[in-house]
Amino acid sequence: MPYSRTMASIDERTAPRLRTREDLLQLIRANEDVTRAELVELTRMSRSTVNQAVGRLLADGRITESEARAQGRGSGSGRPATRLRAVADGAPVAGIDFGHNHVHVAVADALGKSIADERVSLDVDLRATDAMDVAVDLLEKIRRDQGIDQLSTLVAGIPGPLDTRTGLVRSPTILSSWVGLAPADELRARLHDVEHVHVENDAVLGAYGELRAGAGRYRRAFLYVKASHGIGAGLVIDGAPFKGANGLAGEIGHTNLPGHTEICRCGNRGCLEAVVSVQALMAQLVHTHPTTDPAQITLSTFDDGITRRLLDEAGRELGRVLASLCNLLNPDALVVGGELAAAGSSFLEGVEQAVLRHTQPATAAALEIMPAHLGIRAEVTGALQMAAAAAVR
Repeated sequence: MPYSRTMASIDERTAPRLRTREDLLQLIRANEDVTRAELVELTRMSRSTVNQAVGRLLADGRITESEARAQGRGSGSGRPATRLRAVADGAPVAGIDFGHNHVHVAVADALGKSIADERVSLDVDLRATDAMDVAVDLLEKIRRDQGIDQLSTLVAGIPGPLDTRTGLVRSPTILSSWVGLAPADELRARLHDVEHVHVENDAVLGAYGELRAGAGRYRRAFLYVKASHGIGAGLVIDGAPFKGANGLAGEIGHTNLPGHTEICRCGNRGCLEAVVSVQALMAQLVHTHPTTDPAQITLSTFDDGITRRLLDEAGRELGRVLASLCNLLNPDALVVGGELAAAGSSFLEGVEQAVLRHTQPATAAALEIMPAHLGIRAEVTGALQMAAAAAVR
């Protein structure tokens, strides 16, 4: 019909501009007080394209523009550029990070800027129902304390494989009490007044957090690795998380390490996370420091040669696995997060040395290896940022 053809042609003409507008809005949201010139540099769009999209966003009331503070006479800076800032015009959002041994809950404004958060220790793997009940209780406490009546979106992360086609937890060995559950449905049933609930793998959220507010900003392709009680990876390609055919990409924790026989919770021996994890390192620290009460030992208790060596060796084991991924994927950055990355420089140095040793030279030359800028908050930050992004669509 003529009407349909006309509408199709309009869509074809306007869709690229709409995408440009939304892309710029996301950049402005992630980079507070950014200038138009900086947007041109970040996006490599023409100045006229940026100005046109910014003008439309200003007219729609989705961003504001203000003049930056002048640097004073004689500074040579000329007239200061105007700064752009996104408008938080929606209801707050929430994020939940279910780690293997903790629950971290946070609430943010419509732009994803954190308002308040609560974190508690809990055996999440074996207590799925308790973990979700605790998370909801913490969320309700935050809402009461902050006077928040309505939440538009909740995003949660779980430390295991989640089938995005069915919404079900797939592996009975990684999250034994979660298998067969649909976490989004479970949370939705407990939170009747939250309009949208979405669940992701925690490493995907860690990667998204670093993409929007951390080390991955301005990068098109990078690999994020969470090294904690488990080992998981999140891959960002062309500025978006890559999850695989059904959401199971990045499950590297059960990669077999030749020569290792440590028993893993999955039933196999020599898995990466059985060798390199918080539990494995803690067991080694207890064994090598017999005069210290095990209950008083944490990853940061000691700063001696033995501890540095243990962290370095653990980093090298992880780095050898990551080198193969870097050869396959050719990322421009490797971002290492989780509790092990926060434990000290020795672990990261071990990762870097092994990656550079085992990655082919051309790939290594273009690769930057760095700690997660958000530290152990990468996952909950990613949940808040994803919730905020979903809320504006």
